[in-house]
Amino acid sequence: MQGNNYIPPLTPRSRLERLLRERELRKSSRYTQSTEDGRDGNKESEQLSDSFLSENEAEDVAETGAADDRPRKQRLLVVANRLPVSAVREGVDSYHLEISVGGLVSALLGVKEFDTRWIGWAGVNVPDEVGQKALTKALAEMRCIPVFLDEDIVNEYYNGYCNNILWPLFHYLGLPQEDRLATTRSFQTQFDAYKKANQMFADVVNKHYQDGDVVWCHDYHLMFLPRCLKEYNDKMKVGWFLHTPFPSSEIHRTLPSRSYLLRSVLAADLVGFHTYDYARHFVSACTRILGIEGTPEGVEDQGKLTRVAAFPIGIDSERFIRALALPEVQNHLKELKERFAGRKVMLGVDRLDMIKGIPQKILAFEKFLEENAHWRDKVVLLQIAVPTRTDVSEYQKLTSQVHEIVGRINGRFGTLTAVPIHHLDRSLDFHALCALYAVTDVALVTSLRDGMNLVSYEFVACQASKKGVLILSEFAGAAQSLGAGAILVNPWNITEVAASIGYALDMPADEREKRHQFNFKHVTTHTSQEWAATFVSELNDTIVEAQLRKRQVPPLLPNKVAVDCYSKSNNRLIILGFNATLTEPVDTLGRGGQIKEMELKVHPDLKEPLKKLSEDPKTTIIVLSGSGRAVLDKNFGEYNMWLAAENGMFLRLTSSEWMTTMPENLNMDWVDSVKHVFEYFTERTPRSHFELRETSIIWSYKYADIEFGRLQARDLLQHLWTGPISNASLDVVQGGRSVEVRAVGVSKGAAIDRILGEIVHSKGMKEPIDYVLCIGHFLAKDEDVYKFFEPELPLESSPMAKAMLSNSHRLSSLPRASSTKGGASSSKSGSKATYYKKQRSMSNIERRDLERTSSDPWRTTTRDRTSLHEGSSVLDLKGDNYFSCAVARKRSSARYLLKTSHDIVNLLSDLADHS
Repeated sequence: MQGNNYIPPLTPRSRLERLLRERELRKSSRYTQSTEDGRDGNKESEQLSDSFLSENEAEDVAETGAADDRPRKQRLLVVANRLPVSAVREGVDSYHLEISVGGLVSALLGVKEFDTRWIGWAGVNVPDEVGQKALTKALAEMRCIPVFLDEDIVNEYYNGYCNNILWPLFHYLGLPQEDRLATTRSFQTQFDAYKKANQMFADVVNKHYQDGDVVWCHDYHLMFLPRCLKEYNDKMKVGWFLHTPFPSSEIHRTLPSRSYLLRSVLAADLVGFHTYDYARHFVSACTRILGIEGTPEGVEDQGKLTRVAAFPIGIDSERFIRALALPEVQNHLKELKERFAGRKVMLGVDRLDMIKGIPQKILAFEKFLEENAHWRDKVVLLQIAVPTRTDVSEYQKLTSQVHEIVGRINGRFGTLTAVPIHHLDRSLDFHALCALYAVTDVALVTSLRDGMNLVSYEFVACQASKKGVLILSEFAGAAQSLGAGAILVNPWNITEVAASIGYALDMPADEREKRHQFNFKHVTTHTSQEWAATFVSELNDTIVEAQLRKRQVPPLLPNKVAVDCYSKSNNRLIILGFNATLTEPVDTLGRGGQIKEMELKVHPDLKEPLKKLSEDPKTTIIVLSGSGRAVLDKNFGEYNMWLAAENGMFLRLTSSEWMTTMPENLNMDWVDSVKHVFEYFTERTPRSHFELRETSIIWSYKYADIEFGRLQARDLLQHLWTGPISNASLDVVQGGRSVEVRAVGVSKGAAIDRILGEIVHSKGMKEPIDYVLCIGHFLAKDEDVYKFFEPELPLESSPMAKAMLSNSHRLSSLPRASSTKGGASSSKSGSKATYYKKQRSMSNIERRDLERTSSDPWRTTTRDRTSLHEGSSVLDLKGDNYFSCAVARKRSSARYLLKTSHDIVNLLSDLADHS
């Protein structure tokens, strides 16, 4: 019994244990710190003072980005478009700095677990070197490192691509019409500036980066940054977080640079969003637009997993709670209570922005006043609209529209002494805002689309005594967190919002209490500090898991070693897959990709190397494919090599005819019934197709909608298992986006011993095979071909030699006919076939050979003599001369990895040069 004093193990065994342990450590450290820092109620001043370093430390940060004499914590480099301070130049070498307001700033200023540095643009153009040095020194005192952007870059990158293209698109406003109709050059110029600016940010990060640092990139301004950082140092810990919504894949696919940006973000180790919906949209966009695999953990591409998760941001709730006790806030609170005595107060605090739904909110309030005359003198709406982008015509139109609606409603329902709407086109200071939150009865947040909206959190934090009601748009990210305690509304439905206002104003006290308690608990536990610490903790853990996963991924093939071994060997065997190995890369998402995939063709750059290799008398090449005989004939008929079609069921030397290695009793009665099922699902799954081969049948949905394709594949499997193949000896092999039905035991590895036995004696080999290279993009079931040449036990002689020796007694030279009759079973002792437990009925080749050897005693004597002469040295790889290579596989049984078709071209070209 562990009892109540059980202590968790010192070394966490699982990901969950690691994260829970870190969470407990954070809690205990925060408790200790809060007891030390809890003497002063004004935490804002504490945060500001904590942001400054001593003069000597500031110089160190300016020079190296480090404060060496401070206690060592993990360094966190926060990279955002804007620094948490705004700089105003006051002279040649002096600047005035002011702390900025915003969710990210408040979220990270209170994080004490890390040694934080900020990297970003200070919002001011500094073209001269003197000014840049002065600003760098001033910012260093606040642990900030500037990125200097000139006016042209800012205009094209920030005002152009970020605010005019990405921001509207991510908020479902679509691409601006003028840009959609403008020239490509205009868009391309903005995108080039975006990439250039991101590279400038990366250059600054690289300059200040130290081993072990965590780099946290923020928002849509820096989507290209993770790629830049990883290209500089692939071991850098990089996280990226989006503070806006991420749109559905159908919206994102309209962006011309859609794929480029997605792949750049996927270079990060951890990608974070405010809500699960945004994370799901991102994974869906990667799957549908890039054609790569989405997993429950994130997105996996060629063995690299980018973790994708939701991390809802919070606020520094303690700051608001403590502020309510300050004299400044109490004075404001007293004035507001006197000013609105006898009236219920409704509050809206928003940026004057198209996505905030201010007109919809005011129109809903008007509808409420129309339908509830008894409330007209008893309720007031205070709308704080902070102006933004006042130089943009769309925002100017919105301002005029809001003013017009407010004026009309006040004129309609106002009196000489009171008006129903108080509208302010300005921001309020922190103390006034806290007082306003505290006096409010109903907060109204009607965002049409919002990443999170922390106004709702701030309102809840200040409502300990009032316990007001929150009306929240379902299109704000906060609805995912506060949905149980708030009244969720569709801001476009004016009638629904008006009814919700009435319900909120008349809500019983006990219901208000329950709703508030739920929201208050969430806001005070899911704080900004917890958000930041959780993200960095997950990022660190993601790196740990990536390192563990990396051990399962084969290392890259050492080309030079493979080529050197090849040049020194005397009898080489090269086994090559076909599809996705020797074929041209296919665009999986259009431009004829499906047609190209169905019409498989050898990569044009491989034709010359294959020709040279096949003409080398010391080299034997086998193309081992699941494709049919006609496909291999069409592509490789001109070369001197061996072709093994349909996973080795059919075999021929290109100068001879096809023969079959199929067991004679192989039952193919199942084909028609399975074909009917595949036809049914092909008709009902757009852009899917099936291929009927002689010994198997395969259905592919690679080009279909990925989600629909998966559902259809699941249904197809259910149909197969309960119908046509329920009692048949068949294997159902699932690929990434395909389903194949084949006979039990049929695989490339299971066929290789038959094929090799045929090849060895057809060539009359007198020297052992001393070099084997096997390359393929095989299904997991077919990866037994890699294991075939691996010794079962390190100390015993090669079992492959035993297998080939056994084959040498069984098989004769290559027969000319494609089939024969009769024969008896032969021995298979020592063969790899026993290891793979494959189906072992005698094939037509074996029967033919048995007949020939029985009718020709001399042949038998010669073969026995050859076998005795070669003994166990038929295969003599000496361990180092075997190179098995998986192509673009996540985890594989192969020894090595080749990432792309370009790598295969380079390797085979190098081998050809040494032939």
